[in-house]
Amino acid sequence: MRNIPTNLRTRKSASASPHELPLDLDGAHIDQQASAPERLYQALRHAISTGMAKPGAALPPSRHLAEQTGFRRNTVTDAYERLIADGFAVARVGSGTFVAERIPSAVASKAAKRIAIAEPQSGTLALGCTDIDETTLRRFRSFVGRRMRAFGSEHLHYGDPRGSLELRIAIANHLLSARGLRCDPDQIMLTSGTQHGLRIVLSAILKPGEQIWVEDPGYPAARKSIEHYGGRPVSVPVDDHGLIVAKGRSAAPRARAAYVTPSHQFPLGVQMAMPRRLELLDWARAADAFVFEDDYDSEFRYDGAPLLSLAGIDHLRRVVYMGTFAKTLFPGLRIGYCALPENLIGPVATARAAMDRFPATVMEGAIADMLNSGAFAANLRRMRGRYREARDALAHTLIDTSDGQLSVPVPSQGLHLVARFAQATPLLIAAEAKAAAGVEGWLLADTYLRARPAPGFVLGFSGHPINKLVAAAETLARASAATLRIHQKAKTAPRRGTVARGS
Repeated sequence: MRNIPTNLRTRKSASASPHELPLDLDGAHIDQQASAPERLYQALRHAISTGMAKPGAALPPSRHLAEQTGFRRNTVTDAYERLIADGFAVARVGSGTFVAERIPSAVASKAAKRIAIAEPQSGTLALGCTDIDETTLRRFRSFVGRRMRAFGSEHLHYGDPRGSLELRIAIANHLLSARGLRCDPDQIMLTSGTQHGLRIVLSAILKPGEQIWVEDPGYPAARKSIEHYGGRPVSVPVDDHGLIVAKGRSAAPRARAAYVTPSHQFPLGVQMAMPRRLELLDWARAADAFVFEDDYDSEFRYDGAPLLSLAGIDHLRRVVYMGTFAKTLFPGLRIGYCALPENLIGPVATARAAMDRFPATVMEGAIADMLNSGAFAANLRRMRGRYREARDALAHTLIDTSDGQLSVPVPSQGLHLVARFAQATPLLIAAEAKAAAGVEGWLLADTYLRARPAPGFVLGFSGHPINKLVAAAETLARASAATLRIHQKAKTAPRRGTVARGS
């Protein structure tokens, strides 16, 4: 496609029009067999009808357009005369040629359709929101500024597909102290987030049609990533002890991998018990399979010590450990990481280089400074206190305001909680109550794949002011109780045509 700019100033004339009017002389709207004036006319008409040339805008003088496009001046003149004759342009004596204020509707391009893209939730009770205090923000700005002032050559060329060694060393030290995971920095790869890391590793190890266990209920985005790369998600039920490994063995004994959230199962919030963890690792070794451990919010533990990570138990032999700074700092960083078994380093690095070469380098040093200086750990301590307060306010408000209709286990970890109706409650009760309340968050039923869905809500409490959390919780709880009463009343009311007992 040749895009011909029409605002270039020539040596002969420094007063050319300053506006831009790119002309596409090779597109589908051009009849290449037509005469030169006709082809130029088609390009100009296309620019006008598609809005590149706005109503009332000046068109370039014929001499300038001829110089810039390579057409003869009389060719430009002929094209302009055709535009004027067809109502696309007007000539003003002494001023030049201008786009008509109104162009013929019959040949004008249809208004571009707005493509609807579902935007992530961000309102009160939405999941995935975070907070950051002024102290942390001030330290982070300082580190970013220092790194930019010391801007180095590492930003001027393509780097290691795994990311900077400095940040990988800092992450390795953090994983050892926080999660009991000992790994070499060479085993760490930086990503733009957990789902990005999952997709990269899947592309390195997955063959079309291979099965992967997924928790049911579980994280829908992970299931979509598996499907996108040709894998077959196999639903494995979850109980109070985590993924039921025996069910996975029965459903898909030759599965290639398993995706789990063992520290804080999404969405139910349960921890995978140690016997289940050992059973899962035994299966992976026997089946020559891998386990994806999504440790998405393990840093936010409110009561007691966290269980050792799966990767720590396994010593990174069959487990791919995935973490992110989206929750511990803020999602806008778009930086996460994977810790890989040694035999996957080569294939995964190759897959990464083929996919997007290497991660962004500008923020790597600042995050390494956050980790190495203690500012990261201090921020976690402050955020734990803030999020614990938000968790308690949300849970207590839901319990106190729902007339006993919602069961709300208070999670010991994480940034969301689950509020449930009784299992026998129709699923539409939760959907109607949420719609009536006008709040965000998820329907619990939407996280199920094949297991029997449970009626309730998945609600985020991080990153939201407590007064707004309480107000939204009160609205949702009252809507839940009211919706349930309406359905119960409708269910017990005598049907039309029947005689009420005692009449």
